[in-house]
Amino acid sequence: MRRQRRLLRLRLGWLRRLLRLGLVRASRRDGERGRRFVHSPPSNHVARVFRFRLVGQTLRVDGLPVIDISPLRNGGDVERVAVEIDAACREMGFFYVVGHGVAPELAARVDRLAREFFGLDDDEKSAIAMQHGGRAWRGWFPVGGELTSGKPDMKEGIYFGQELDAADPRVQAGLPLHGPNLFPVRPEGLRSAVLEYIDRITALGHMLLRGMSIGLGLEESWFDEHLTSEPLVLFRIFYYPPLDGVDDRWSVGEHTDYGLITILAQDASGGLEVRGPDGWIAAPPVEDAFVVNLGDMLERMTGGRYRSTPHRVRNASRLDRLSFPLFLDPGWSAEVLPVPLADGEVSQDRGERWDGADVHAWAGTYGEYVVTKVGRVFPALRDEVLRTGE
Repeated sequence: MRRQRRLLRLRLGWLRRLLRLGLVRASRRDGERGRRFVHSPPSNHVARVFRFRLVGQTLRVDGLPVIDISPLRNGGDVERVAVEIDAACREMGFFYVVGHGVAPELAARVDRLAREFFGLDDDEKSAIAMQHGGRAWRGWFPVGGELTSGKPDMKEGIYFGQELDAADPRVQAGLPLHGPNLFPVRPEGLRSAVLEYIDRITALGHMLLRGMSIGLGLEESWFDEHLTSEPLVLFRIFYYPPLDGVDDRWSVGEHTDYGLITILAQDASGGLEVRGPDGWIAAPPVEDAFVVNLGDMLERMTGGRYRSTPHRVRNASRLDRLSFPLFLDPGWSAEVLPVPLADGEVSQDRGERWDGADVHAWAGTYGEYVVTKVGRVFPALRDEVLRTGE
């Protein structure tokens, strides 16, 4: 009995130390509403995880470039930005952007409201479960409800997209992934914050694609004219519960993204990893920066010159982790063809993909590609919605 009490005191002592260091947060419930709090990381946590080193004129964080894109917004040395983006897309397909013009207050508001939502009981969250979203494929899923390579991810999340009403021609045509969003009653304000965020980050995505166009030697408006005049825009909010030291599961398994570019905001918890030429490297949070990575379609369009890089997440921080990826993809009916590169350069170093697939051999519209991919993530929903036409 004395030995058990001693072990208990030791465990409590370690817990107090972790609490003082900010490495864990006490989980408590609101007695009035029965709500668990999903805590924000400590305000000083970012400073403990990211490291900078200067290579030439390019700032790097753990090997990934940090690019100031402010000239794309307000004029200046646009060519310099395009060259840096082009180099980052060739080298890793992952980079950070700063000088983007997105107010940090907007991201903070979405983060705060998302934590309130994920702190609700599952019964309340299930009022906007994905099975209620129909072909629009919107709504909430619980931990383990999404698959990567056939294995459940240790995360829960909400799927959003462009807010399209019943009069929109794409909705009337019954296109999957198009339609209205599902928003919860609580927390109040999530709807307006999410829709504002989607609009703002979508505009940022178009700006980045203009920079890529210049870097590829194309007209600045090439993507707008050929692929993204009516893009498929998808937005997710993911909550990753902390995994303990003996849990060998992944918060998100190794994968690549499907479309053109992903623009990711992440909180200070860390856990994102990118597969580089010499193995996995961290992509830690950087204050007021977005992570940008390329999807399968950009690798296909550029013949492998640009890379769709595998990445994964494991939340071993002992903190509640949130991430906010927005996917800016080709329009549903767009046929994704090779880019007319000025120098005709095509990479010969395509290598074997993580999933054994060949995006260069595939042909068809982007809608056909993405619906197959998404169906593997939610096979039960695919069977219920896409095959029945409900």
